[in-house]
Amino acid sequence: MHHLVERIANKDIRALARAITLVENDHEEKLQIMQDAYAIKKNGMYVGLTGSPGAGKSSLVNRLISHIRSEGKTVAVIAVDPTSPFSGGALLGDRVRMNEHFTDDGVYIRSMATRGSLGGLARATKDAVRICDAFGFDVIIVETVGVGQSELDIMKIVDTTAVVLTPNSGDVLQIFKAGIMEIADLFVINKADLHGVGKLRAMLRELVHITQTEEHETAIVKTITTENKGIDELWEKMKDHHDYLYRTKAGKKRRDMQFELEVLELIREEIWRDVYQFMREQSFSIEDHDPYKQASKWYEKWKKEGR
Repeated sequence: MHHLVERIANKDIRALARAITLVENDHEEKLQIMQDAYAIKKNGMYVGLTGSPGAGKSSLVNRLISHIRSEGKTVAVIAVDPTSPFSGGALLGDRVRMNEHFTDDGVYIRSMATRGSLGGLARATKDAVRICDAFGFDVIIVETVGVGQSELDIMKIVDTTAVVLTPNSGDVLQIFKAGIMEIADLFVINKADLHGVGKLRAMLRELVHITQTEEHETAIVKTITTENKGIDELWEKMKDHHDYLYRTKAGKKRRDMQFELEVLELIREEIWRDVYQFMREQSFSIEDHDPYKQASKWYEKWKKEGR
């Protein structure tokens, strides 16, 4: 077993942080770390919060941490922040709103930059969740970068996906568009002290009525983080959905789907790494500027090499 994973199994928080860093930087020991971490997984509860920028996801996570800790459960938070397409840098600011938990030994907060990855998550988010699970956290919360309608990667990782909305965040067409609204296991109307809550709730009820396919009804919860209202109901609905997944065929079907997607993604990563390394080793001259011809030539040569 990898020495970092051994230390993680013994609750060494520094080893946890180091392992996530190695995985995030695609270190050569990444696969060994992940295989060993997966072997000691504890099956913690995975919860995801996603929504548009400014919906109040970080403040909601902050309140959720306090509520979960009041039950004596340990919490890990993976908060994803956007990377600048110009400078390549990122302001990892989500954790600023959670600073009251920094000295709590039962809470671990890790910020990750997307590093150009699409889908609302960083490429290493899933691996970080696995490592936190191996450490033994009871609840692992994933907060996505502020997303639009098509960033759906969160559904591939967590058990329960909460889509956070705010009043006056769009008209009825925006609510009924396919995409992020379809992956919600529950809806959170945050900033529920603002005007327009009733209209938004009614539209969500109609959406749930039209699209509901599972036996478990998609809950709609109102929260006001500034007043710490609705957090207890939100947590209860999350636990209800988690319990539903682990006692029904629908839950097994979802876990099987996530497993298949994870295997395919790992295969793609390995193939891409091999192809990229092969391309760097070649000294092809660009005969023309047709990317399709160039890609075809590289691919044919890669196959002849027996890769």
